[in-house]
Amino acid sequence: MTSTTTSTTHQHTASDLFAQALRYEHRANPYPYYEQLLRRPVIRMDDGTWLASGHREISLLLRDPRISADRLPPQHQRPIRKSLLVEDPPRHDQLRRLVTQQFVPRVMGMRDHIDALVTGLLDAHTSERAGQLDVVGDLAYPLPVTVICELLGVPREDESLFGSLARRLTRGLDPIDTQTEDEIRELQQARGELVEYLEGLIARHDATGGDDLLSGLMHSQEPDGPMDPVDLRVTLGLLLIAGHETTVNLIANGTLALLRHPDALARLRTDPDLATPLVEEVLRYDPPVQMSGRSTLADIDIAGTTIPKGSRVRLLLAAGNRDPQRFADPDRFVPDRPDNAHLGFGGGIHYCIGATLARAEAQIALTALARRLESPRLIADPPPYRENAILRGPERLPVSFTRLVPGAGEA
Repeated sequence: MTSTTTSTTHQHTASDLFAQALRYEHRANPYPYYEQLLRRPVIRMDDGTWLASGHREISLLLRDPRISADRLPPQHQRPIRKSLLVEDPPRHDQLRRLVTQQFVPRVMGMRDHIDALVTGLLDAHTSERAGQLDVVGDLAYPLPVTVICELLGVPREDESLFGSLARRLTRGLDPIDTQTEDEIRELQQARGELVEYLEGLIARHDATGGDDLLSGLMHSQEPDGPMDPVDLRVTLGLLLIAGHETTVNLIANGTLALLRHPDALARLRTDPDLATPLVEEVLRYDPPVQMSGRSTLADIDIAGTTIPKGSRVRLLLAAGNRDPQRFADPDRFVPDRPDNAHLGFGGGIHYCIGATLARAEAQIALTALARRLESPRLIADPPPYRENAILRGPERLPVSFTRLVPGAGEA
């Protein structure tokens, strides 16, 4: 994927460039527009919102106590219970401690299980269509969905239901002016369906118990727990959706990068240890989450300008990851890039709580694809992309290959 600018965008304002980056026809490669936005690392757009694209500036704002994780400024906030993703201290800290206490111990030691799941998925789907694989539908989607369902205690038969809800709900993360009226109505309906589903799931767990994360949050003996029913429902919805949607894109974007860079693919095939820095480079080069939102609680002086109190701020993480002031040759995919302080998992107190799990899933999946697919080739380049601009990744990623190499322990 290149990042060459074109004369057609040279004269555009920041608002024009941002709008162009969000257009679906540029979904496969928004990076030329990000490159031009980086010329002004913090800028006010025509609608009054602010856009931060520089790596240094985004990093500072992510850690600034004068900025709120809620994308709506205080004067526009509604009196609803919010998830820890958009909460501020001290409430954020209390919710995060509760989740971390239940989440982290369950994630540790899962690598062997994830490896077995990857092996099973590749064996099952490639045997049905010899020589062709949809990396999204056959691996990148079912792997994290299965893992998060097991962790949370979601019945396997419910996977397709909440998976459909997740697809509809994540479209709501995109800027409102990119959504149609039908999509907005669909979003409201999906939110109601999710609440109904989660309340039923919680009620079943309350009656039967279990040793999964949901049961742990319900019956925690820690000082901050257990969670009350509303917090539990909101947190569960966040973990269900965030727990797999971003990882789907991470695995798909990583596969795409490998197939476009055969030297990196060949190295990973013979050196599985390369998977660790390689996944970090995928998170920098083509991150699954392109941007995040914040609002200011006070005036903030940054990059030679002042963002006023009560402003909405968009943090363009994917642009910061390509900032030449921070990364040498930023548009080049370097699988063992040193000092890779990317923004792929955000930063500060809202750093992605599932980062360890996402890394493990991507490392294992990409290593297996490199080792087991003989002579893999993209069937379509670029592949078809999902509608989402913020959670950006291929809708499908069809790959052809000559042979599926047997997995470990197979003849």
